[in-house]
Amino acid sequence: MSGTFVGMPAFPAAAREALADSQLRHNLAHATGTIRAKRAKVVAEVEDWEELRLAGAAVKERALLDLETQLVRLEETLTANGATVHWARDAAEANAIVASIAKAHAAEEVVKVKSMVTQEIGLNEALAADGIAAWETDLAELIVQLGDDLPSHILVPAIHRNRAEIREIFRSRMAAAGRPAPEDLTDEPAVLAAAARLHLREKFLRAKVGVSGANFAVAETGSLVVVESEGNGRMCLTLPEVLVSVVGIEKVVSRWEDLDPLLRLLPRSSTGERMNPYTSVWSGVTPGDGPQEVHVVLLDNGRTRALADEVGRQALRCIRCSACLNVCPVYERTGGHAYGSVYPGPIGAILNPLLRGVGHDEQTDSLPYASTLCGACFEVCPVRIDIPSVLVDQRAQVVDAHRRGMPKPEAAAMKGAAYVLGRSRRLSALERLTGLGMRFARRFGPTAWTGARDLPEAPGESFRAWWQRTNGGKDDA
Repeated sequence: MSGTFVGMPAFPAAAREALADSQLRHNLAHATGTIRAKRAKVVAEVEDWEELRLAGAAVKERALLDLETQLVRLEETLTANGATVHWARDAAEANAIVASIAKAHAAEEVVKVKSMVTQEIGLNEALAADGIAAWETDLAELIVQLGDDLPSHILVPAIHRNRAEIREIFRSRMAAAGRPAPEDLTDEPAVLAAAARLHLREKFLRAKVGVSGANFAVAETGSLVVVESEGNGRMCLTLPEVLVSVVGIEKVVSRWEDLDPLLRLLPRSSTGERMNPYTSVWSGVTPGDGPQEVHVVLLDNGRTRALADEVGRQALRCIRCSACLNVCPVYERTGGHAYGSVYPGPIGAILNPLLRGVGHDEQTDSLPYASTLCGACFEVCPVRIDIPSVLVDQRAQVVDAHRRGMPKPEAAAMKGAAYVLGRSRRLSALERLTGLGMRFARRFGPTAWTGARDLPEAPGESFRAWWQRTNGGKDDA
């Protein structure tokens, strides 16, 4: 993937551009509507859905509140199973670890399972800088990669593309990356999938190194779990000689039994299925079966910062289902690119500021405002992340972060109002100037307000003056 989110404009500017793209809005409306309907149907089948949500939230919350203990335990069990565990404080350290492992095996390319965390750290670009090609094997990720594009959805990265656009990408770009598309390629979904399968098969068979993320990491057993729908993950996890898994530290759960509610919640909330077609679990090295060298990179990259936020830490419960994106009226109209991150939509609007911090980047600071606060995201979240509450709290943090230095006009106006309203004499003096102020506002005020509204005439006498003149209204009786 050659595209990058670095340098993206703040959300309002990016959203304005996206709203002008009618084809994008059509693609998004169709895709999110289809996914919403599928999810609603399979969720309605579960009588105790709310109890299941509570159970899933409790599993993740328990692990987060005891994160240090669970991570140490995970390292111990993974090591006992034959895996090598690495700790990475940030993206640079994680990328360097993966690159060093690939170089140690003289690998010029790696195959990848769809992974949000490796996109978060820019692994593909970092490996390319070291002369190592990273090939995406998920169909949607392949479309994004071949199109020199950026992902716009957590579950369906190419949701902004229709099948005619995908056909053109395959026809024009596949040959440069490996096996070319068939000459008679059509835009039928089955035909496009078959072309991708043939293109990827040779990469699976020759790759020495595979790279994955993990949906969950079980501390008790030292097991990593990946759920997927295409089978490409199973190929990446079993065929290469070496497997490197980059895992955010928030993915840990304590016990094997904790997977039960999560694996029932995730497929229904994400793909609208009762269960995932492929659920792969690996626990280190098994002699003669699968990769014979397994590395696990446990990544922080801002997660301990998020954990320290008492309101926002609940965002670390996220299981990356994307249900919040599919119901969000803002996401449906702007798409994921406007958020300037691999984590778009409502969860991205809170997760990015939590991981990066606020007050130093206009683009990040704009994200908590990319919401109507309608609450639909909380209603569908399988682990009950109260996204609207976190958004409001982060808006306050953004404002607080900008209090230093020269105040913005809004802040200056609020300070002025507080000064005037703090003393009755000040207020009385200002009231005498109301008429002059209204005439000034009509002539020089912001057109966004006065261009569409008529400002009322100032009263000839303030209520305070009337009260004093009439002895509290008695003399007018």
